[in-house]
Amino acid sequence: MNLPPPLTEFPTSGRIASVDYGTVRIGIAICDPDWILASPLQVHAVTQPDAGGYEMDEEYFRHLAREERVAAWVVGLPIHCDGGESDKSVDARKFANWLSHTTHLPARLFDERFTTVAANQRIRQSKTTRKKTKQRVDAIAAQVLLESFIEACRYRGELAGHALDETISGESLADES
Repeated sequence: MNLPPPLTEFPTSGRIASVDYGTVRIGIAICDPDWILASPLQVHAVTQPDAGGYEMDEEYFRHLAREERVAAWVVGLPIHCDGGESDKSVDARKFANWLSHTTHLPARLFDERFTTVAANQRIRQSKTTRKKTKQRVDAIAAQVLLESFIEACRYRGELAGHALDETISGESLADES
């Protein structure tokens, strides 16, 4: 089935879902249409992690987009502390492009430095068991990512993050956080 290309115009309102991409688990958070409150939604286990298989999860993401009325995606971009990209950055970019094409929704990349650290701190403060912590940390990291994206948009008065096709230098990303 040939799908039309994804929308490139990122909305300024509507529900945004953020993704903390991993090759085994993908954390997902969502916000309200007015971009006020972000909440962890779920952690999705990749169907075939050994095969690099998020492509096997196509129907899952399409259903999620419809069910949650997602208007756009924000995908975390792993960046080194010096602002440089890594192999994981390349994987996250590929996933973001795939997700945008699969769901026909716009996506932006946003620096995810320290989101997992912040998620673990939040979970420790809630006195959650270790088993539950492991199950929830990726969704909480996605929530931290989405909160950071929303706050950056408010603070700047413009859309934060980077378009999927935008090349990013270490300097421009270092200014992002």
